Amino acid sequence: MIDPTAVIAEDCALAKDIKIGPYTVIGSNVEIGPGTIIGPHVVIQGPTRIGACNRIFQFASVGEDPQDKKYQGERTVLEIGDYNTIREYCTIHRGTVQDRGKTSIGNRNLLMAYTHVAHDCVIGNYVVMANAASLAGHVHLDDHVTLGGFTLVHQFCRIGCHAFSAMGSHINKDIPPFVMVGGQPTRPRGINQIGLERSGMDPDSIRAIRRAYKYLYKSELRLEEAQERIANLAKEADVLQPMLDFLRHRSRSLLR
Repeated sequence: MIDPTAVIAEDCALAKDIKIGPYTVIGSNVEIGPGTIIGPHVVIQGPTRIGACNRIFQFASVGEDPQDKKYQGERTVLEIGDYNTIREYCTIHRGTVQDRGKTSIGNRNLLMAYTHVAHDCVIGNYVVMANAASLAGHVHLDDHVTLGGFTLVHQFCRIGCHAFSAMGSHINKDIPPFVMVGGQPTRPRGINQIGLERSGMDPDSIRAIRRAYKYLYKSELRLEEAQERIANLAKEADVLQPMLDFLRHRSRSLLR
């Protein structure tokens, strides 16, 4: 199930049932789990660990050196979980020692064609990056984030769970959970109601999220005052706990 034209380093650890297409190159120190399918003309460099049942399409570049001028060949890694789909021309780079030394991608994510995941990024689960969406270094995407096509995310930004960006968004500050952003310049545009409904969230929870959004973006409250109001609201609406935790531990200023 490995095409004879594929070039594979001797020290790779490959599960027995994986499929590797023609002219794919797999470098040293790469581990690939069972059920994974790798298309033709893919390049995977190590140290990289790829889990089970992933699908990597043709011309993707996975686990390459970070595009960081400080990188001097240190040993850093890329870890990819299970059931991810990585489409054509995706580029995913390993970490740097200036951060955690690791780029991490969770489970059941969809990275569409031409997407880019830079060094030291952390992607959770059920994330969708539409065509040509790009993450600069050190970006964190929490679970169920959706980035529209050609979205650009500045380094060190964090995007909370169930957030959504419209096509062509330019994100240079943190985005709390459940928030939808878009436009030029990119601004909050409401809550990600359709995404929340599709995830099975009940109407009462969505109403609580909308109320919290109004505290953050539609009132004259300072951020600290809005956070206090949301904390009180979270006592009766557990769904707001991720937003409250995000506000307390954000890495940059909020997009407001």
